[in-house]
Amino acid sequence: MTAATDAPRLAAPRPRGGVVQSLADSLVVARRNLIRMRRIPEMMIFGLVQPIMFVVLFSYVFGGSMNIGGSTDPSVYRNFLMAGIFAQTVTFATAGAGAGIADDMHKGLIDRFRSLPMARGAVLTGRTLADLVQTALTVVVLAVVALLVGWRIDAGVPKALAAFALLLLLGYAFSWIGALIGLSVRTPEAATSGGLIWLFPVTFTSNAFVDSGRMTPWLRHVAEWNPFSATVQACRELFGNPGVSPSDAWPMQHPVWASVIWSLLIIAVFRTLAVRKYRSAA
Repeated sequence: MTAATDAPRLAAPRPRGGVVQSLADSLVVARRNLIRMRRIPEMMIFGLVQPIMFVVLFSYVFGGSMNIGGSTDPSVYRNFLMAGIFAQTVTFATAGAGAGIADDMHKGLIDRFRSLPMARGAVLTGRTLADLVQTALTVVVLAVVALLVGWRIDAGVPKALAAFALLLLLGYAFSWIGALIGLSVRTPEAATSGGLIWLFPVTFTSNAFVDSGRMTPWLRHVAEWNPFSATVQACRELFGNPGVSPSDAWPMQHPVWASVIWSLLIIAVFRTLAVRKYRSAA
């Protein structure tokens, strides 16, 4: 026998399964994006300014003129408003997700990732997970600001945590729309514009800032079947806030289930489209 055959053989490492490898690669990419966010704190700061401005402006400028459940008390509208502001905040993070991916595409980083032996879709999953962490931190700060201006939780802490979980699920779902937009445009500026241009009608054609029961019939129908409205309505129920108007629409009668179903459906559709676009992007 030769020395080569006498030497102990090293066991070859077992290949990881597809799901395990995909998860590990996604976490590596997520860590890379979180480090980048930490080194550029302006990203977090500017992400906080807009929702805080919305809270203050809507609460004190429009609060006294809004009729919620027959009351024009500004404190009633403030509690009605916050679920909509939370939902708007998590969905507006979509524009940042799209811009970040477009920037990586523009710099050639995506091409380098594609040349590595890593799971398909891990780059996008890691990016959306990092955005989810940033969104969660933003929601925490926004909740503190809301409590300072008079918002209250009247249905208990467990239900409030469930409401925040629904918000983060919606934000994660919408981040996949942002990922698809970021892969479909040529510049980060275009991704930012493309990420916001459709968000405004989605958020304002909803029950986020006004009672949908006061809308014209056709617009009320659109608002009640809006995925955004389902999450807002679910959060109002779980927070114990006013503004849960009676409605015959199924999403308004079962907003928690509607919110979960809409969010999972959006993730399934747009993750598939985004990963397919990522594979074929030049």
